[in-house]
Amino acid sequence: MLRVGITGGIGSGKTTAAKIFEVLGIPVYYADDAAKRLMNEDEVLKEKIQKQFGKDLYIQGKLDRKKMAEIVFGSPEKLESLNALVHPATLNDAEIWMQKQTAPYTLKEAALIFESGAHEHLDYVIGVTAPAAERIQRTMKRDGTTREEVIARMDKQLDETIKMKLCDFVLNNAEQEMLLPQVLAVHEKLLSLANKK
Repeated sequence: MLRVGITGGIGSGKTTAAKIFEVLGIPVYYADDAAKRLMNEDEVLKEKIQKQFGKDLYIQGKLDRKKMAEIVFGSPEKLESLNALVHPATLNDAEIWMQKQTAPYTLKEAALIFESGAHEHLDYVIGVTAPAAERIQRTMKRDGTTREEVIARMDKQLDETIKMKLCDFVLNNAEQEMLLPQVLAVHEKLLSLANKK
């Protein structure tokens, strides 16, 4: 079975593209959702987070996400420390999940595929891109955030142009582009590659 990543900057539409692959019968591992779950359920990870950031981050066993965000988003060093704890746990969880799948290929949807080193465990990576102005608008609408907050989050991610150059396939999710035919074309290509493996 092929292991395929799908990534893109904030507001690029990687989750939308991943949902289309799901409709086509491809299992998708959503890394962000998994990370949120693991920070609440993985006892070893919880212990490491409390040791690094303080026991008061957990209220009745559940992570206070707002408090955590306040700590890490103002400090690149603290965000890096948190990622250094969460990424290995998510990589391990994704590995266990992928081994249970039976489809010709699986998808791992994650914003930080290259930044976290997850690409080293994948056969191919699909990039989803869109113009910065559209990405900002989509994120503001989706998250109810300001333009400045979205730009600050974009600045923390790997440059979109560099990210797309690292990908094996690129889906253009600009408003004037049709996403579905592009997904179908990549899906057919991946099925063909999976058959050859």
